[in-house]
Amino acid sequence: MAVHPEGAPCWADAMVRDTEGAKRFYGEVLGWTFGEASSEYGDYTEAYADGKAVAAVVPPMPGQEDRSQWCLYFASEDAAATADRIRDNGGRVLMEPVEADDFGTLCLARDPGGVLFGVWQAGRHEGFQATAEPGACCWAEVFTREPEKSDAFFPAVFSYRAKRMEDVEVDFRVYDLGDRSVLGRMRMTEDFPPEVPSYINVYFAVADCDAAVAKATELGGVLRSGPMDTPFGRFAALSDPQGADFSVIDLTATRGKTPAFTDVP
Repeated sequence: MAVHPEGAPCWADAMVRDTEGAKRFYGEVLGWTFGEASSEYGDYTEAYADGKAVAAVVPPMPGQEDRSQWCLYFASEDAAATADRIRDNGGRVLMEPVEADDFGTLCLARDPGGVLFGVWQAGRHEGFQATAEPGACCWAEVFTREPEKSDAFFPAVFSYRAKRMEDVEVDFRVYDLGDRSVLGRMRMTEDFPPEVPSYINVYFAVADCDAAVAKATELGGVLRSGPMDTPFGRFAALSDPQGADFSVIDLTATRGKTPAFTDVP
């Protein structure tokens, strides 16, 4: 598989306090199997869907122990240069680029509104080996209380082109990379409790949304919204038992008219 283009989401990991608990939960909900934990890299454990690497579970990075959460990584040809653009555009680099042996180079950062994300310069590990298949990541959205900051930041750092949804009741944008939409941006409303910080919500494809929700809640997960039908698939927003937010979506169960979008100058 070719290296993911600059700015494309290329990997995701769950930073959780209880990695064994996370493995049990996601193994049941998403059908994942797991590799051996790498003690050399902080018990980093890769997850596989149908034998293809799709994510990982790992203990929180130093300074990030306050909450379990998913972290989405964006591909970079030069992690040091990307870190410079992050700082130049008002973001904060939490972890300077560091080489993980010959696997690649890692960086962690926040946008000006506090959204956590990662940067990955591929080496031997190129990122997702599958997307938009059951158990694999298929989409992600920035949920933020300060959308104007994300709208200025992400296109500047990753050369995205933005377009907004023509629904006056919903403040939602999509960031395009070339001719492909790679990331959404949603304004957080008062429906979100004030203690929930801005974050990136990662979507995983499933064969049956309702069955995935039933299994997740049976195992201690919390249903945040849905399941609901959309033109993009039937989806639901969940939190795992440790509080990490994510979504599941059946991409085959589409219903309704696709909304119109307008390019943003």
